[in-house]
Amino acid sequence: MTGGDCRLHISCHQLNLGSAQLGDSISVSGACLTMLEPSSTGFFADVSLETLSLTTLGQFSEGQAINLELALSLKDHLGGHLVTGHIDGKARLLSRHQDARSERFEFQVPDQLARYIAKKGSVCIDGVSLTVNEVDGSKFEVCLIPHTLEVTTLGSLGTGDEVNLEVDLIARYLERLMVPTQE
Repeated sequence: MTGGDCRLHISCHQLNLGSAQLGDSISVSGACLTMLEPSSTGFFADVSLETLSLTTLGQFSEGQAINLELALSLKDHLGGHLVTGHIDGKARLLSRHQDARSERFEFQVPDQLARYIAKKGSVCIDGVSLTVNEVDGSKFEVCLIPHTLEVTTLGSLGTGDEVNLEVDLIARYLERLMVPTQE
């Protein structure tokens, strides 16, 4: 840490950085970071005070597993929800339980973000795009299939753990459009 912000070194053992270049965006547990000093085994990224205040990145420990994803190119196939990597805040895991072969996770979000969570809408948790199954005030549930539990860090979450939350992109813009402009 320097002056409150920090530089992280991210090791990449399973993400192929072959086409990645200096300045590319990489999702690090859902947060969009700029790749600095790329190598075949990892990269560095600067993390601002803003990002540290809204995310769990400042709580990372050496060797901790994280979710990594290269930025989507406009020529790529879009197979999920629209995700920007612009974290809105943190959510806390309240509970998880079996639901056939899948698991249901219940999260608590800050009151100011609850308005953006809608049943059958989308959320992004630690960089994983998910569909909301249920909403109750500032709590919501998602259902994770076995594949998601196996290939992301979400399978290792425990009750009380904090995660990075990105709310639905469209909901953010709709709210902004609904607010009268000051002239």
